[in-house]
Amino acid sequence: MKAIVVMFDSLNRRMLPPYGCDWVHAPNFARLARRTAVFTSSYVCSMPCMPARRDFHTGRPNFLHRSWGPLEPFDDSVPQMLREAGVYTHLASDHYHYWEDGGATYHTRYSSWEFFRGQEGDPWRGQVGDPPIPARARGRNAEPHGYSRQDRINREAMRREADQPQPRTFAAGLDFIRRNAADDRWLLHLETFDPHEPFFSHRRYKDLYPYDPDAMLLDWPPYREVTEPSEEVEHLRYEYAALVSQCDAYLGDVLDLMDELDLWRDTMLVVWTDHGFMLGEHGCWAKVWQPFYNEIAHTPFFVWDPRCGVAGAERRALVQPSIDLGPTLLDYFGVAPTSDMLGKPLARCIERDTPVREAAIYGCTARR
Repeated sequence: MKAIVVMFDSLNRRMLPPYGCDWVHAPNFARLARRTAVFTSSYVCSMPCMPARRDFHTGRPNFLHRSWGPLEPFDDSVPQMLREAGVYTHLASDHYHYWEDGGATYHTRYSSWEFFRGQEGDPWRGQVGDPPIPARARGRNAEPHGYSRQDRINREAMRREADQPQPRTFAAGLDFIRRNAADDRWLLHLETFDPHEPFFSHRRYKDLYPYDPDAMLLDWPPYREVTEPSEEVEHLRYEYAALVSQCDAYLGDVLDLMDELDLWRDTMLVVWTDHGFMLGEHGCWAKVWQPFYNEIAHTPFFVWDPRCGVAGAERRALVQPSIDLGPTLLDYFGVAPTSDMLGKPLARCIERDTPVREAAIYGCTARR
């Protein structure tokens, strides 16, 4: 048995065709829905990025007792537990928070890992002098210092689509799958920071939408209430949609390889996200608002389990992937969960829509 976990960051379910969106170009998400159980009551647990990943490793809510931070020495870690049980675990990611303070103890729980630089304000390329601010830049894209400055420097190394972190991450994941397809008992955790802001995509994805990306450089919304004029709000939504289309294209490469190698017969496939993102709904940008609106809290979640073979089916049971996915993977590989884990294995839920909980809690603890 093998497993592939594809994780996106800040993926809004309302922008995906399987969840009713009729204008975002994402044919591979629609294709994915035909091959998997599609969950319609999937919700976050701990917010935002690293708290959700600690949920995944430990199978219990992070937000109830602490904020953003690393895995602790006393924590359970599902990838480590699988590794110790003889399952080879590999992480391929461009999510740069894994490699900085507050996140630097996650990747070491895997058998091996790969990291691809350059997302957001990742302090990657060194440059002493300030890069120019394009005249057409607006909002955060025009800020002279901090993340925006580093982002402008990083983008200079990404003039080709293949140089972006997301394509490089997926290429590494595909290489791992192809080289190890004939072997058994492995887990690939393939994770991209996209479609997290800034919404940096290449031209072929922007051209899928009816806007002029040359009119302004505006693909990085702030974390505050919406004050921008309607044309800028619309522009940002199209930039997000273009990046979702790029995510869709690379997801399609995974599906193609599963078809080519006939991996559906013995390989679990999971596609999920840590949380959604607001694109002007409720007069807000981003995700740091409470109460957490459904644009943030109600998430997409797709699972193919070769043990039951359920495909193209809707699952209405209430689930929380960030705490349920770890126990589900342990169950799939025949490894017992620890007594500390509060997440639930989803095998029966995937097969028969059997409920695993009556209620769910979610939230965040502010950084201090």
